[in-house]
Amino acid sequence: MALHGGGAAGWGECVAGERPDYSPETTETAWQVLATEVLPAVVGQEHPGGAAGIGDATAWIRGHPMARAAVEMAAWDLEAKLGGVPLYKALGGGRRAVPTGISLGLQPDRDALVARVGAALAEGYRRIKLKIEPGRDVEPLRAVRTRFPDAPLSVDANAAYTLGDLPRLRALDELGLLMIEQPLAADDLVGHARLQSELATAICLDESITSAATARQALDLGACRVINLKPGRVGGLGEARRIHDICLSRGVPVWCGGMLESGVGRAHNVALATLPGFTLPGDLSPSRRYWERDLVDPEWVMEEGALTPLDRPGIGVEPNLARIEALAARRMHFR
Repeated sequence: MALHGGGAAGWGECVAGERPDYSPETTETAWQVLATEVLPAVVGQEHPGGAAGIGDATAWIRGHPMARAAVEMAAWDLEAKLGGVPLYKALGGGRRAVPTGISLGLQPDRDALVARVGAALAEGYRRIKLKIEPGRDVEPLRAVRTRFPDAPLSVDANAAYTLGDLPRLRALDELGLLMIEQPLAADDLVGHARLQSELATAICLDESITSAATARQALDLGACRVINLKPGRVGGLGEARRIHDICLSRGVPVWCGGMLESGVGRAHNVALATLPGFTLPGDLSPSRRYWERDLVDPEWVMEEGALTPLDRPGIGVEPNLARIEALAARRMHFR
């Protein structure tokens, strides 16, 4: 989506999925909330603090952070363009190569998993994240670790476990993982705190972290030692930066997760990940990982296992309007 003002256009992307599996939001709910609530609260209104204050204009809306983030992030891009500065600089980051990791889904067997990991390492990815679930975890991971003893491995459970799986989760400690991401339900901070006290491996929280307040609560409880920070999940770049600052002040590493964005969303993520607290490789794959042809020019290319923001005003890349128009399923203009 684009916000227009001052002769420029700022671009954002709503990262809600078609189904409410990762988040309660979907493309349909986001479309409705954008049309009836978010855009009327933002377009044509005065916003003290500029882009940083856009989030305040929609803070009264309960939930729907991905819909709110789409507009808020577009405002950041617009403001940076009007100011003639790259988005990473507007956020307080510095131009640097952002290390890139890859997330690999469940595979049909161990041989296929080992082959996928080998291919990802050969491509230059700096961290390999493997999806796990009960019964498809310890043994496949052991096979990968045996084949690649020094590979930077992490796992993502997407809340598939309970505290009843503690023996199985304890067994992951012997595999030298960087972290175990979101093992328990998103709303179970107390359970995560108990689990973290039982494990040597760091727990990373993803779905649980919905705001700066929940991030602070999780850290106060000892529920995690790493945070996966996705701007769309927390309502935009302003809130993401607040979470980053909390973690930085406490020495807790953060990394930028991906939500299958186009090159527009990827640009925002890369800019955010230039902030100093992002010390672990993020899920920031190049365009060709997901797209036959991306929606932006130039496309995102990984070099030496990293993506680097372009030194141009705003997000740096230009949305390909002809391609977006050709692929559009529906349109909405709000004045």
